[in-house]
Amino acid sequence: MQKLQRIFAQTGADALFLEQDFLRRYITGFYSTDGYVVYDGKTCTFVADLRYFEAAGDALDGSAIRVVEGSFDRALSLVAGCKTLGVPYPFVSRAACARLEERGFALTDCMPALREAMKVKSAFELDCIARACDMAEEGLLHTLPRIKEGMTERELAAVLEYEMRMQGADGTSFETIVAFGKGSSVPHHETGDTKLKFGDVVLIDFGCKTQGYCSDCTRTFLFGDDGRHEAFKKTYAAVLEAHERVKETLVSGMTGREADAIARDLFAAKGLDQYFTHSLGHGIGLQIHEYPVLAPRGEEVLTDGMVFSDEPGLYFAGEYGIRIEDSICLENGKVRSFMNKTAHGLLIL
Repeated sequence: MQKLQRIFAQTGADALFLEQDFLRRYITGFYSTDGYVVYDGKTCTFVADLRYFEAAGDALDGSAIRVVEGSFDRALSLVAGCKTLGVPYPFVSRAACARLEERGFALTDCMPALREAMKVKSAFELDCIARACDMAEEGLLHTLPRIKEGMTERELAAVLEYEMRMQGADGTSFETIVAFGKGSSVPHHETGDTKLKFGDVVLIDFGCKTQGYCSDCTRTFLFGDDGRHEAFKKTYAAVLEAHERVKETLVSGMTGREADAIARDLFAAKGLDQYFTHSLGHGIGLQIHEYPVLAPRGEEVLTDGMVFSDEPGLYFAGEYGIRIEDSICLENGKVRSFMNKTAHGLLIL
């Protein structure tokens, strides 16, 4: 509750009024597709409808969070007499804001305070992310022997998602990206019906969740060596060098911009920086893209307890792309990777 009290104090509202699923989960630890969390500085209440009331009551029994049955009007009754409500502006619709304003409430943005709190993970959160990373890597290891010529990108994605589920994952962190051949040159390729051929580049960007917390990983392979990939292999070595240099040299106290520059400057020295078309990384937590941002614009200071991706990549339009990504955290001032089970060096399937 101390963290919630700090969020409340920093927001400066009479009460916090949250209805977003990931924020409800962050505050209560309980997942639901609907409901409200209301905090007035003294009492935190989770308002659940009948679909979740019993389960929420059981899950939060003995906690500092009160569970009541109801919907929007019941949640509003808890803030009667309040003048200002804190709502997370980037994640609340204009219609939802209008509904509160029509009831006479002034609104203020509580997301900056929430974002500040969410950037640094607790021991529980770090454990969840570590387990999600383990499930993702085990899922990939079980998938690799099942990759065969003629299967489609969509089929490979389905196998991987099944295997992650078999490891205990609650679901995927995002839509799995599988790109064969020249499709890999598009960083966020749309997984489709392209069939795998001997000699293809295979790029897989994937992740899964446990207790709501995400993992994020990318591996790039060759499906057989047809003897025509010398340029690809040299480029792969450059991406791997950048990926590993980040893990070796990034330390607490750097900004997101300085972290991004570790990889970007290495590519520039090799004349490849124009092919690095996205940022080095992003925060990871209950959402797959959180703060901090490791990018040329990233001025936030990176500190112990933050979790983010290390994902340098190079992309050559119409030819191929390479990305190597781990989910990592800062611990005792240095990088600790959650992903050590799958090969980072070039694997030829």
